[in-house]
Amino acid sequence: MFRLPVLFAAPLIALPAAAQVVLTAPVPTLTLSAEGRSLRTPDLAEMSGGVVTTAPTAQGAMTENATKMTAVVAAIRRAGIAERDIQTAGISLQPQYRYDQNQPPVLTGYQASNTVTLRLRKLADVGRLLDTLVSVGANQLNGPNFRVDNDAAALDEARLQAVATVKARADLYAKATGVKIKRVLSITEQQGYEGRPQPMMAMRAKMEADTPVAPGEVTLSVTVTMSFEVEP
Repeated sequence: MFRLPVLFAAPLIALPAAAQVVLTAPVPTLTLSAEGRSLRTPDLAEMSGGVVTTAPTAQGAMTENATKMTAVVAAIRRAGIAERDIQTAGISLQPQYRYDQNQPPVLTGYQASNTVTLRLRKLADVGRLLDTLVSVGANQLNGPNFRVDNDAAALDEARLQAVATVKARADLYAKATGVKIKRVLSITEQQGYEGRPQPMMAMRAKMEADTPVAPGEVTLSVTVTMSFEVEP
């Protein structure tokens, strides 16, 4: 009797499609950086002023600080600084300790501080305002830092200068190494400000007996980094 062989078929199991990995050789690149600069006369000064007080108790330190800081802020407003140009930068209260050798710290009191940042749009008033703040109780001053209020055009000028320098250098390197610039792959930038002082006498004549302040010039800089794809 003829018998058909019995075949045992393996069950069909649906397997997930294998992930397809495509490896691409890295593109040959040339990366260069250059800085562009633009000089401007500043029209804005940024500074900060505040009061630091100490007292045996936290409440005492904060109360004394609030009284003195109220006088400081009132003086700022009397000087004609717009509300949009006055901003509280920080208020802090810290315990103060005395440290003796081989002894645990001893609490001696508390220190309170309150600081506001200011933007001044009349640079001739900077020295006078500094003196006014000290006269009403401010014992912490920082600045001024001179800036350009509307700096977009100056930054664009620096950008164009930096890009032109990078492109010229890229062409130089390509020619020297026998490759060809194909396209730009990426562009990044970093901005900076740098003050250039001028003689103090430039502002003393205007400020008379006030603290002399010289705005000088500011340099707006942009460092541009560009990556180029190159080919033989």
